[in-house]
Amino acid sequence: MPGPLPRALPPFPLAGTTPFDSVEEAWFWFISAQEAKQAGARVKAGQGLIARPCEPSDILGVVDRLHRQRRLLRDHLLVLAHYGRRQMAPEADRRREMRDHGLWVEALSILAPVLRGKGIVR
Repeated sequence: MPGPLPRALPPFPLAGTTPFDSVEEAWFWFISAQEAKQAGARVKAGQGLIARPCEPSDILGVVDRLHRQRRLLRDHLLVLAHYGRRQMAPEADRRREMRDHGLWVEALSILAPVLRGKGIVR
């Protein structure tokens, strides 16, 4: 028997919540939440300093769907994960990070319309 269906977000920010100012900010928050969860923290909606219009699993669901649709590729995911853990975007003017910067920008541009449509990002 399959598990419960994923919670669908309304296409607007939930009352009393603050959407992220950028996709990058949402991504860094998501990575921090995932790392905290792996360290044993219980991640629950409404427990942070700022009430957000989603849970980390909502962003994970978006990324998973985009990956299954082959819109986000493995290289995108590797770059998002690596720089997400660093909490710093790759720099375009650093030679060793040029390719990663391009993948980073491309991945965030793919995520942006979906996260905006769900009210997660302004």
